[in-house]
Amino acid sequence: MQISDSIKYAGVDDSTLDLFEGQYEIPYGVTYNSYVILDEKTAIMDTVDPRGISEWLDNIKRILIDRSPDYLIVQHLEPDHSGGIETLAGMYPDMEIVLSAKAAAMLPQFTTKEINNKILPVKEGDTLSLGKHTLHFVMAPMVHWPEVMMTYEDEEKVLFSADGFGTFGTSESKIDWIEEARRYYINIVGKYGPSVQTVLEKAKGLDIKTIAPLHGPVLNDNLSYYIDKYDKWSSYLPEKKDILILYASAHGNTKEAALYLKKLLEEKGQEVKALDLNRDSMSRAVEYAFMYDRLVLASITYDGQLFPAMEDLIYHLRCKNFKNRKVGFIENGSWAPIAAKKMMAGLEGLKDVEFLEPVCTIKSKRHDSDNDKFLALRDALLCD
Repeated sequence: MQISDSIKYAGVDDSTLDLFEGQYEIPYGVTYNSYVILDEKTAIMDTVDPRGISEWLDNIKRILIDRSPDYLIVQHLEPDHSGGIETLAGMYPDMEIVLSAKAAAMLPQFTTKEINNKILPVKEGDTLSLGKHTLHFVMAPMVHWPEVMMTYEDEEKVLFSADGFGTFGTSESKIDWIEEARRYYINIVGKYGPSVQTVLEKAKGLDIKTIAPLHGPVLNDNLSYYIDKYDKWSSYLPEKKDILILYASAHGNTKEAALYLKKLLEEKGQEVKALDLNRDSMSRAVEYAFMYDRLVLASITYDGQLFPAMEDLIYHLRCKNFKNRKVGFIENGSWAPIAAKKMMAGLEGLKDVEFLEPVCTIKSKRHDSDNDKFLALRDALLCD
């Protein structure tokens, strides 16, 4: 993923980690990206996760040869990017550490020993000359931590975008960017759409030829495609005018009801996707909930509450500021069905979330006498 003769890739692949941030499954692995800018002065752009420090240091030494880095640019302090700061600082005591003022205040939280290197806090609009290459610092608070900044290099027109425009997958996984970028964005950055919009507005004033994120591939073709996706995602706008059904079923009857509604909708020519919350990826379910413009939630009542998988889904939707969607409900209970009431209560207060009527209520399993309710819900979902 080398960018040019003077901007070289020093990151590492991690194909053995099973859960990113301890919760998101990553079947294709992940990269921890770091870059080195070679000029009259040298700058290292971020470090890597502790899991990859040894390989990363080998890459740094191979790139620098007999030189010492003048600067370490710290754009984001999350451990998968700050894991090598302490080691690198100890190896190169004359190296200056450049980071936002917020990051400077937080830095001691991420080290076990005192760092004696010179700390150079920067603010919005500050610049740092390396020779031919000049770095312009762009503050990006809450994308997705408060200390984050991005860096624009004006000689080769590279935006080092921190976690922005990142994705899961190693450099060898050969998957399309979009396949994991949406799931990455919605689950990790998605809550902070207004902050992303602010940074996108700043980016309009930059002549960007390359985007170099901290995870995933370097982007240098058709940048408008990636920027448009981020604009849509951070605006909470759906990508598909279709229907997603998410169901939580104990014995299969709620699943059957959900798939029956799916069949009714497909008979009308509607595209429908259905996921089993007990078995399918929760992070994928959350991703799809933001991708589609209409959602149906189907759950049983369990111990007087929602089934745990549905409770978990609603928790995640609230955390990510789910909005601008229509939601229909199927509930199942053998003696006192209240799942729809609980689901609505969980989504109450979210912006521009419309609850569709009628609620499809079944008792234990769907019967032919329930079919009119399903037809009515189908029609409500298809109504503009």
